[in-house]
Amino acid sequence: MQKIFETKRDNFFISTDPARLDLNAIVDFLSRAYWSKGRPRERTERAIANSLVFGLYDGDKQIGLARVITDYAIFAYLCDVFIHEDYRSHGLGKWLIETVMSHPDLQGLRRWTLATRDAHGLYQQFGWGALSHPESWMEIFRPFPGEGRD
Repeated sequence: MQKIFETKRDNFFISTDPARLDLNAIVDFLSRAYWSKGRPRERTERAIANSLVFGLYDGDKQIGLARVITDYAIFAYLCDVFIHEDYRSHGLGKWLIETVMSHPDLQGLRRWTLATRDAHGLYQQFGWGALSHPESWMEIFRPFPGEGRD
């Protein structure tokens, strides 16, 4: 079991404690996000159970999330990153990514990946860029009915 990691800023805090996660709030947001529209709730619950999840909170209210799929040694995939619409443009997304990238168990990884349609500027601040050899990457993509393409 991973040690719980938490950090606080003003009334906001970020925690990897799975007991704090508000699955209803997470599923509600992800049901509206372009990359996960149509994803069944059961799949989101299973994904969360098998990932390192950073919840972002205003007091007890879940207002953001970042999920990392990793082996903790070589590779990590950052996904399902969101900040609730009411809390955007206050630096919380940047703080969330800073927190993810500085997590002690994620240091020294050889490769991080993510997919985004609209947040390149945020991630570029942390050293992310286009794939250096996209011709080397392959995928199998099987969207859920009604799901968007990330």
